[in-house]
Amino acid sequence: MASKEQVNRNALPSHVAVIMDGNGRWAQKHGKQRVFGHQNGVVSVRDTVEAAAELGIKYLTLYAFSTENWNRPQEEVDALMMLLVHSIKSEMESLQKNKVSLGIIGDTEKMPENVRDELYSAIDETKNNTGLKLILALSYSGRWEILNAVRKLARDIKNKDLDESDLSFEHFENYLETSKIPDPELLIRTSGEFRISNFLLWQIAYTELYFTDVLWPDFRKADFFDAIVDYQSRERRFGKISAQIKVNKENEE
Repeated sequence: MASKEQVNRNALPSHVAVIMDGNGRWAQKHGKQRVFGHQNGVVSVRDTVEAAAELGIKYLTLYAFSTENWNRPQEEVDALMMLLVHSIKSEMESLQKNKVSLGIIGDTEKMPENVRDELYSAIDETKNNTGLKLILALSYSGRWEILNAVRKLARDIKNKDLDESDLSFEHFENYLETSKIPDPELLIRTSGEFRISNFLLWQIAYTELYFTDVLWPDFRKADFFDAIVDYQSRERRFGKISAQIKVNKENEE
């Protein structure tokens, strides 16, 4: 297990994304219903947010509820929505203490009105905080996001607000949910699964992927530091070769 002291503060990813997986299996291992795993996963969220804030990471995106999750048993969906509201209220003091500001990406119109109200209230309360930006992906999927962006883009072209000849990668990104957020350099997935699960499909084109067998309710600060240390051992080439990266670093120095 890595410690905070082993992390190189000069080589931090500015944006870390996390697929929080394994709540159901963790509950099953303990002979409990799935919601028990979700409840215990709140502690892991707190640890991860605090670890990111302590390191000075600028953005942390947590995949909290996908568009596909609406297909789960209604009892579980209702419990998740109640847990979300309760967690936001109970963690507000910690968010303020750590100067964390809250943001959301996803189709929140599908969410119950009381949940939306709590979310928007929390966003407003933390909007002036200058530390970590915590982004919750709720009722979110990568395919939904891209399709939604294309719809908005097509509307603007139809209304002659945009000429298709002016369209670029950078311009298209303005239509995404993450338009004001840098792409993640590191994506962590817990529970031993090796899937992206429809998460940030456009944004992770050059993201480093880190998979751990740890089930989400067992994920702690040391596990987060492990992921960061592993990330820092990798060479990010973006299509170039090692020699080019070395020359670029030497020129920067």
